[in-house]
Amino acid sequence: MQKSPLQIARQSYQPKMPVALQGAVRLVEGEKTHSVADQEEIQKLFPNTYGLPVITMEPVAESKVESQKSKAEPFNVGVILSGGQAPGGHNVISGLYDGLKALNPENKLYGFLGGPSGLIDGKYQELTGAIIDEYRNTGGFDIIGSGRTKLEETWQFDNGIEICKQLGIKAVVIIGGDDSNTNACVLAEYYLQKKCGIQVIGCPKTIDGDLKNEMIETSFGFDTACKVYSELIGNIQRDANSAKKYWHFIRLMGRSASHIALECALQSQPNICLISEEVEAKNMTLNDIVEDIVKVIVARANAGLNFGTVLIPEGLIEFIPAMRVLIQELNDMLANNEEFTSLDGDDAKREYVKSMLSPASCELYRSLPKGIARQLTLDRDPHGNVMVSQIETEKLLIEMVQKRLAVLKANGEYKGKFSALNHFFGYEGRCAIPSNFDADYCYSIGITATHLIAAGKTGYMSLVRNLTKPAAEWIAGGVPITMMMNMEKRNGKMKPVIQKALVDLNGKPFQYLQAHRADWADPVTSYIYPGPIQYYGPTEVCDQPTRTLLLERGK
Repeated sequence: MQKSPLQIARQSYQPKMPVALQGAVRLVEGEKTHSVADQEEIQKLFPNTYGLPVITMEPVAESKVESQKSKAEPFNVGVILSGGQAPGGHNVISGLYDGLKALNPENKLYGFLGGPSGLIDGKYQELTGAIIDEYRNTGGFDIIGSGRTKLEETWQFDNGIEICKQLGIKAVVIIGGDDSNTNACVLAEYYLQKKCGIQVIGCPKTIDGDLKNEMIETSFGFDTACKVYSELIGNIQRDANSAKKYWHFIRLMGRSASHIALECALQSQPNICLISEEVEAKNMTLNDIVEDIVKVIVARANAGLNFGTVLIPEGLIEFIPAMRVLIQELNDMLANNEEFTSLDGDDAKREYVKSMLSPASCELYRSLPKGIARQLTLDRDPHGNVMVSQIETEKLLIEMVQKRLAVLKANGEYKGKFSALNHFFGYEGRCAIPSNFDADYCYSIGITATHLIAAGKTGYMSLVRNLTKPAAEWIAGGVPITMMMNMEKRNGKMKPVIQKALVDLNGKPFQYLQAHRADWADPVTSYIYPGPIQYYGPTEVCDQPTRTLLLERGK
């Protein structure tokens, strides 16, 4: 395989690790835990994995290391990449492999191909040193591929047991987001009920940044993705400041929370950054959002600046209260609705939808551009929800802003020129070569998972925290997945899921944005140009975590 000079150089990078993981470890158990909400329901659903203690790993004295090694019996582990890609996934697997071989060179690692379906269908590959070395410190999930198959049915669990028995697999590691780790917990509970001796460990992945809580400081991939997007935003802002004639409306990934938009704003200082959680808290309408954008555009135009940047979180439309009601009505209406799917043509479907909506939602639906209204009725995701990534919110806002500015111009209240360009940054950040932070963090997550497995733990998520300190001072351990769970409505039924973390409007990252956004909107341009991810150089350039994490930790 031909490689770029950077690929070749990155293969030799040795990730930095916590001191506790640089030799043999011992596991220290804390107090018993309970779920973040709905304790009784979660405990009933997970009687075997509920209430487990948080685990911290400490180094073992050198004199005890050799005796520990001699006692380690060989075992095999299976690994699954689940859901959307995130930079650093290959390093989790590299850490897992190296950790297993350090415990016993006879240990084997099997990769299930194409995501969770690989476990069900028995599609796998033994991951050897030669394979692992090709993927160290690289982006993507292409070492074994990923998938979005849900592990929910008993027959799926039983198939997994048979495959694991055939391969002599002691534990399955699921690398994924909140839904994938919820599946890991369900799987761990079932395997304990069946007493089949198979452990399940999860690893916190998602570029969206919404898999975090009091124990998980950040999900892996968030740092790299935000640095990639921030570079692109900075480039666009440099262009805008050069050409001085375009407003750039930039939609960023992050359906359920606005962490990416907030982090990118902290890194690049755009003229406007919308935060979905703020829109919801203020009970804003679409018109309110448009009015706020228009005020900034008019103020800059009055200073002779007919250009700027607007950051828009992908999930914005679902956080607008009236839109959320409309979307929920559409989700309920279109769930397994054969009558709707049998209709011929967009006009027939539009009329059908209008006839089924409540009066308020019907009025809102009618007011939307036909293209956006159609996108709201496209195929649903596996949870029965509208696929927000297909809704071009940035185009909707451009169209509405354009109309409002035309009215102001007719009234003599706006004398500027408005030309807009739209962008969506999503896949550009998901498989980038991981930053030093993500390369180090992910490798430590993988090593940590091997120690949880060796100690016989199941139903845990691999945990590495204290992340604003140098890597040597990071703290490794494990957190029970049930500790993060609550009950939510999915496909019309209440189900246990890991609670997503939204942007905290009282938190320091948002408060920093709030304190500075007026200055960034001001005619005196305040853009920052972050530039590309740096892999070599001083630590303040190469190894810093996200601004979000630094602000949250008071730095």
